[in-house]
Amino acid sequence: MTAPTAPTDETGAPDLLYSEAEEDLRAAVRALLADRGDVPALLVRAESGTPYDPELWQVLAGGIGAAGLLVPERFGGQGASHREAAVVLEELGRAVAPAPYLTGAVVATQTLLALGESAGPVAELLGELAGGRRVAVLAVPFAAAAPDAVRPAAVVAGRVEGSVAGVADAVAADVLLVPTTDGLYAVEAAAEGVAVAPLVSLDLTRPLATVTLTGAAGIRLADGAAAVGAVGRGLLAGAGLLASEQLGVAEWCLAETVRHTRERHQFNRPVGSFQALKHRMAQLWLEVVSARAAARNAADALAADSPEAPLAVAVAQAYCSGVAVHAAEECVQLHGGIGMTWEHPAHLYLKRAKADSIAYGSAGHHRETVAALMELPAP
Repeated sequence: MTAPTAPTDETGAPDLLYSEAEEDLRAAVRALLADRGDVPALLVRAESGTPYDPELWQVLAGGIGAAGLLVPERFGGQGASHREAAVVLEELGRAVAPAPYLTGAVVATQTLLALGESAGPVAELLGELAGGRRVAVLAVPFAAAAPDAVRPAAVVAGRVEGSVAGVADAVAADVLLVPTTDGLYAVEAAAEGVAVAPLVSLDLTRPLATVTLTGAAGIRLADGAAAVGAVGRGLLAGAGLLASEQLGVAEWCLAETVRHTRERHQFNRPVGSFQALKHRMAQLWLEVVSARAAARNAADALAADSPEAPLAVAVAQAYCSGVAVHAAEECVQLHGGIGMTWEHPAHLYLKRAKADSIAYGSAGHHRETVAALMELPAP
């Protein structure tokens, strides 16, 4: 599979519609998640603090090949683009699937690709990530929006020293990519001197942890300047494709709310037929459609390596995070009493949406970015 070029229409504008290949990928991922979409089991795993399903990850990452979508074929990947990865994230968001895809197959992978190594430890690690044999996570706070928001670890006598709080999916990582004052290091998560302490997370399906490194051995992948640029590329891709996950969350919430209000009756008629509720769901539908356009534009700009990618990503995050939260709140409220129960999955979507709203930069941060890029007064 060769790396596709971003489709355009006859005017040269990006085509934000889904291609046939993207729809086929969506169908495969959705079928896999539906087959393993046991909500009671997910709730039990989430409550236990270890929500990951290793078998699901092996099929998704290695069987379908989703983990290698961003990895070129020369490293053993699929040679696809951010557009395809965005489709996977839409479906993962739609299922609130606990899988280290955004943090591993997108952020960590994009960070490694930005180093431009064709051989050596970077190429070797990319091959392992593409095949789903290992999971790498960039050891930065989940809320970090840019390299200057990352507090790098120190390197003392060739060993890595430092602590990073709020690292998403660190408990599922085999390798930690650690920004340091001396560059970017790859540190084995199971190595001596590495401690990963789980935190109490709002989003039970994406655990956070504090990573503490005490004289940990690591492999230096890049020097300081190259490391900063690579981390920046990884965080940009993460923020851009997070919008697609948020889109998936919002789409499920809207569809589930419409289904419920059609089936739930009061005064001998579906509650969804009441004008006040119809107006609320119509407004939400408009927001979801707009979020889809913003998320697709961000994914397309990243896929084309467009100079407008930072703007497209900032616009998508400034808008999509709020839509996901609003859709999840409406889902909980319009389900009435059942929406407040632990057994109904609505709370998982609300927690995912709220946690995602501050991931890789808050909406306010991204609005300021839009203002700076467009030379407008900051909000």
